[in-house]
Amino acid sequence: MDQRVSLITLGVTDLADAARFYDALGWTRADDAEPGIVAYDLIGQSLCLYPREHLAKDIGIPVEALGTGGTTLAYNVETAADVTRLTELALAAGAKVLRPAGKVFWGGTISYISDPDGHIWEFAHNPFSALGPDGAFRWGGY
Repeated sequence: MDQRVSLITLGVTDLADAARFYDALGWTRADDAEPGIVAYDLIGQSLCLYPREHLAKDIGIPVEALGTGGTTLAYNVETAADVTRLTELALAAGAKVLRPAGKVFWGGTISYISDPDGHIWEFAHNPFSALGPDGAFRWGGY
């Protein structure tokens, strides 16, 4: 198995509301998504918004069994100031700020927000892991 993630699917309560949030962050929807799904093409993968009840049905479990889990999605940026800027953008789009932008013990700058469905995002600047020319992240940098 190759070391990669092809598609990240977020189960959402209200598809239109969730899409408005990600649209407000400046993301562009993929034109060819199936009806009832909103997809965003990322660098090397896609993020998909899908109604929670449909996700549970596809898996074959009750909606309650989806849980919330201890997962975060990280978005790394070029500068510490970008962390603050994205946190403010997400707040204006309807996010809840869980941890304001600030320095952390390992020398970087992070913040945590949750989207309208409670999916947790980390915005991070890691001065030890430079991003690739296209914004791609790799542990240890490019």
